[in-house]
Amino acid sequence: MSDTILRMRDITKTFPGVKALSDVNLEVSRGEIHAICGENGAGKSTLMKVLSGVYPHGDYEGDIEFDGQECRFAGIRDSEHRGIVIIHQELALASNLSVAENIFLGNEQSKRGLIDWNKTNAAAAELMQRVGLNENPVTQVLDLGVGKQQLVEIAKALSKRVQLLILDEPTAALNDDDSAHLLGLLRGLREQGITSVIISHKLNEVLEIADRVTILRDGRTITTLPAEGLTEDKIISGMVGRDLDHRFPPHEPNIGDEVLRIEDWTVHSPTQHGRLLVQNATLSVRRGEIVGLAGLMGAGRTELAMSVFGRSYGTGISGRIIKDGQEIKLRSVREAIRHGIAYATEDRKRYGLNLIEDIKRNVSAAALGKLAKGGWVDDNEEFKVAEEYRRSLNIKAPSVSSITGKLSGGNQQKVVLSKWIFTDPDVLILDEPTRGIDVGAKYEIYTIINRLADEGKAVLLISSELPELLGLCDRIYTLSAGRITGEVPRAEATQESLMTLMTAGQEAPR
Repeated sequence: MSDTILRMRDITKTFPGVKALSDVNLEVSRGEIHAICGENGAGKSTLMKVLSGVYPHGDYEGDIEFDGQECRFAGIRDSEHRGIVIIHQELALASNLSVAENIFLGNEQSKRGLIDWNKTNAAAAELMQRVGLNENPVTQVLDLGVGKQQLVEIAKALSKRVQLLILDEPTAALNDDDSAHLLGLLRGLREQGITSVIISHKLNEVLEIADRVTILRDGRTITTLPAEGLTEDKIISGMVGRDLDHRFPPHEPNIGDEVLRIEDWTVHSPTQHGRLLVQNATLSVRRGEIVGLAGLMGAGRTELAMSVFGRSYGTGISGRIIKDGQEIKLRSVREAIRHGIAYATEDRKRYGLNLIEDIKRNVSAAALGKLAKGGWVDDNEEFKVAEEYRRSLNIKAPSVSSITGKLSGGNQQKVVLSKWIFTDPDVLILDEPTRGIDVGAKYEIYTIINRLADEGKAVLLISSELPELLGLCDRIYTLSAGRITGEVPRAEATQESLMTLMTAGQEAPR
């Protein structure tokens, strides 16, 4: 595999006040799967945006050579014309259009100035077969899950005669089955001679799929290594500049009285009549305790959390919520917050943050009443509060006036936590708090979670990563098909025992 298809030399990219890339070098061999790893903010996505023309020639310094020729892309169309296609983490599909329409959007199959729909649908069906997407080409994209939408994006790339496919965190939002299918597809494309560059925080997947790994740190190239014989610890050491002897900070819990008990909790689907999402679930959390909620995709974890948090999801909700020994009614998010319950959503970009607002407005959003005087928000006090959280949670931003959408994923997550900590909750529900975050930022989030427990907060932690639950939680409940199937203390919990309980009774309740 000595034939080099891509060379990027001395790439430097500067934003106002920030040097995102500094003399970065990257070489990719023809027909390989090349992984790029690094912490949030290391420059991975920026480098790929330079390569794909998102940042056009003239916006950066350095040279790009593709397939033996120097390239100066003025935009994405130029790079796609050469066979370089990027699939961003946030999928760029038109949800109200069909699969076929999305595949050929901007590349329409026309005849005499009119779209040939028979040709479009037939060509789309062939591409869909290549990526293993068993759907009708006229199916609307909004009716597909995230995993299938990823396949639509890849089919779209194949329609452009892709030679180099760039995937930015392609499995971040996928379940295990969809991730495995996608990785298998990339192997198949490699056999067809298509080169792939993959950005991923999932180091186990990187080692499983990649031929070589390039590590970036602070906008610089650290090293490129063959994946064979490489370990996660060695990648992490390169990413963070130090060895992480312990993935989880040491913590001795100080568990107090029961704060929250959920009894016989049942939730129905708001879209599928008669379908039960959660059935007769009972669980409890104590002061100073971190309790995990484990389950496969579709088990009902998020539905349980959101329905408890002021009935913000689901219909036909029944059961009891007991806080500090008294039954309470939580009929709205406002009531949940007033009773000292907070919920940090798994989708921070869509539901957790206002990305076009600054840090201080996001931090204060859930508890403006604490800052209001005579019906007006005290701007000075708002600034002081946000600045305190910026410092205490180590949010890496020049000031609290920085736009939240421009922060890295780890720092955005710290803003989400700041928002809910500011409400001064007794119970904090954290739904996938480290999704899409690198190992260094994860450690900081873990430290914050432990600190909250030490302050006497009761924490309910939902995570798809079993090592994360095992490393943080004092007790773990397992959920399968909407039912609680087990309660395991930390000392007795293993990945195997949890998985056994998570797969018990897979037939969905009715």
